[in-house]
Amino acid sequence: MRNLSARAESWPIAGTFAISRGSKTEARVVVAELREGSVRGRGECVPYARYGETIEGVLEAIEDLRTELERGLDRNGLAERLPAGAARNAVDCALWDLEAKRTGRRVWELAGMPEPGPLVTAYTIGLDTPEAMSEAARSASDHPLLKLKLGGDTDLERVGAVRAAAPNARLVVDANEAWSLARLRELGPAMAELGVELIEQPLPASEDTSLARLSYPVPLCADESVHDRATLEPLRNCYDLINVKLDKTGGLTEALELAAAARQAGMGIVVGCMVGTSLGMAPAALLGAQARVVDLDGPLLLERDRHPGIRYDASVMHPPPSELWG
Repeated sequence: MRNLSARAESWPIAGTFAISRGSKTEARVVVAELREGSVRGRGECVPYARYGETIEGVLEAIEDLRTELERGLDRNGLAERLPAGAARNAVDCALWDLEAKRTGRRVWELAGMPEPGPLVTAYTIGLDTPEAMSEAARSASDHPLLKLKLGGDTDLERVGAVRAAAPNARLVVDANEAWSLARLRELGPAMAELGVELIEQPLPASEDTSLARLSYPVPLCADESVHDRATLEPLRNCYDLINVKLDKTGGLTEALELAAAARQAGMGIVVGCMVGTSLGMAPAALLGAQARVVDLDGPLLLERDRHPGIRYDASVMHPPPSELWG
């Protein structure tokens, strides 16, 4: 018989991490754990206030499924019992991990995927003054792909300062819904001149339709606008790519389906994350080979990570060890 447990954890961030809607100094995560005898499966999620989630609400949602999970509820049944979101992510990934540990096979084998190899992940520079972001970019000279958090009047100066400090780095930017359509039109050409490869979620999700069938000099990627397959279709004519995050899809099971649906729709994918530990990055890493941009640097932003965790050599992210997950 299975036993379920779930707990909240806090992991200090190295300094402060800021985006357009606020800043934080710790990553607050929820870990779901399923045991069958001596075998343990784990999954991590990050509840996100932008989607109406709280630590307490996620723990309650998981606890409400205790009887069903302990009686053998599987991933398909889970998708019928919980909506896409953080709570389902933690449990879905714990179920994948449990099956892998029980069968002695890695998750990619269970999913019929090729064995993952090393990935180059973006390294995120939080929203700050142009001078501070320039210094952060200079300090991150061993990271070839930088993701810049934007959302203010000096965004062009921010990107220009980072480009001057890191002339050879690839750049992507993320406005986290902070721009207007006029601002996007104003900044787009200048961003292209600065070598920006991707603009993520420039407008509020409620304004996506204003992007329909328009052409921009830099590809656009949906993040807050896309969660699971049910949210994909309205975005086909608005965005070039989508950001697949397991905390939005409700776990690896739906993330794999969403990525496949995006490819069928002719859209590229970014595989992204909230700020969390290696336990949260490990399932998402399986999508890395399909992604145009990998953005799984959560552990690099923390003061410390789990042990064992994923090994990072600067921006090179190695496959997760089985002792961690999968």
